[in-house]
Amino acid sequence: MVIRIAMVAGEASGDLLASHLIRALRRHLPEVEFYGIGGPKMQREGFRAMWPCERLAVHGYVDALKRYRELSSIRRGLLSAMLKDPPDAFIGVDAPDFNLWLEERMKKAGVPAIHFVSPSIWAWRAGRLEKIVRSVTHLLCLFPFEPALYKDRSIAVSYVGHPFADELPLHPDREAMREQLALPAELPIIALLPGSRQSEVKNLAPVFIEAAKRIVERRPEVRFIVPLATRETRQLFEQALHDADASELPIRMLFGHAVEAMTAADAVLVASGTASLEAALLKRPMVISYRMGSLQYRLMKRLAYLPWVGLPNILCGEEMVPELLQDDATPERLAAALEAWFDDVDRRHALETRFMALHLELRQGTAEKAAKAILPYLPHRADVAQQT
Repeated sequence: MVIRIAMVAGEASGDLLASHLIRALRRHLPEVEFYGIGGPKMQREGFRAMWPCERLAVHGYVDALKRYRELSSIRRGLLSAMLKDPPDAFIGVDAPDFNLWLEERMKKAGVPAIHFVSPSIWAWRAGRLEKIVRSVTHLLCLFPFEPALYKDRSIAVSYVGHPFADELPLHPDREAMREQLALPAELPIIALLPGSRQSEVKNLAPVFIEAAKRIVERRPEVRFIVPLATRETRQLFEQALHDADASELPIRMLFGHAVEAMTAADAVLVASGTASLEAALLKRPMVISYRMGSLQYRLMKRLAYLPWVGLPNILCGEEMVPELLQDDATPERLAAALEAWFDDVDRRHALETRFMALHLELRQGTAEKAAKAILPYLPHRADVAQQT
């Protein structure tokens, strides 16, 4: 009997995470079949995509509402196919708003429902916890504090570590990366990461550029590198430079290569999100910032119950790096917070030590550990999980 696993990954990060998991499961089950909704990385591992993961990508609440009928039709189509010919397991990779609905229905149909990446109930939506418990058979968590959130609940939970910690080096080589990128070896460099979404770049690029102008006024030797994810975000950043009359700023833009840019940098100014975790694992001093519409910000601030939004601070349980958000994200404050890292050697060394400890804690061999948690739910495969 061929084992069949249905999966849904909703965006590029989920596609990458799922592709690693598929590869790990195939090491134990070479003949397993995977199908559902996924991206090109999953397909290169032999995944059969009924719909591409790009169809699920939404940008904010407004876009999600506009595309509700389309997304609902895709979800119901996949559910109908799975109920007619049930898989041996269903794995939802992130995308909780889409996947929990499917997982609840598959669980009721007797199919093990595994959710890979615990939704961030610890940051925004604690009310989602009951839905997770109701919908999911086994939850795979990326962060070590998350399993305790589900203590005494009727759900199996495993901490599997974070894939970034497996992929990024413990000791990043700044000098070698500068040589690779043809950057000056002797000058201070700041990486500016205003986000991967167009809305983020629109909100943050102008203030990041103004902060850079103030730094150069006081420290003319500083250089800047700006990795931008798409042609559209690059155009937005170029327009912001033009609007700020900042064409003379010593800024070099890159297509992608965010990890390389942060590796080469002495400090990072970064939009709140997963890039801040990458910066922490690269042991880089940083300032975290974010801006959004005032109404959306008030709503999210009311829902939040942690004192921080940046993953480095949340994971360390203290404010290791400054967070300047919304109205606090002024050019002068951002510039001053970045310059402070250059003036305090002891603070930089303490940060590197703490981030190294965090890196080791998150480095768990995520894909293999996740695969071993899933194997017992597959027909006649519990013995494989125990032996490996």
